[in-house]
Amino acid sequence: MTPRRKKRLIIVSFMLIGLGATTALALMAFNENMMFFYSPTEVKAGNAPVNHDFRLGGLVVEGSVRREANSLTVMFDLTDNAETITVSYDGILPDLFREGQGIIARGQLNEDGVINASEVLAKHDENYMPPEVSDALKKSEGVEK
Repeated sequence: MTPRRKKRLIIVSFMLIGLGATTALALMAFNENMMFFYSPTEVKAGNAPVNHDFRLGGLVVEGSVRREANSLTVMFDLTDNAETITVSYDGILPDLFREGQGIIARGQLNEDGVINASEVLAKHDENYMPPEVSDALKKSEGVEK
């Protein structure tokens, strides 16, 4: 092998190693930031990750909203008409948040089975429901029948 070919082979090898390392780092970062959607039924079944953020969607149960005195902490129940999960949120809820409405909460599951939400998203009008929530409700209706 000539010195010129040897030099090219070394350069190409380093480029491939660099490309592989870059791809591996990008995939690891993507995997750490990926957030899956779960319904209350899936969370109760133990499919939701522990100590990792995920999205939970459903309808706010009528009469379940509880506010702590002298605090921004709000607790409410979320249902997909099959199972119910309690969500705790410390912050200001969206203006459109109300009981009986479809919402998505982003947070983590604690040891007590309560979702500690870091963000709560509410639908923007009376006709819209997030596709994930709509699909979860349709699945749970099929289970009940």
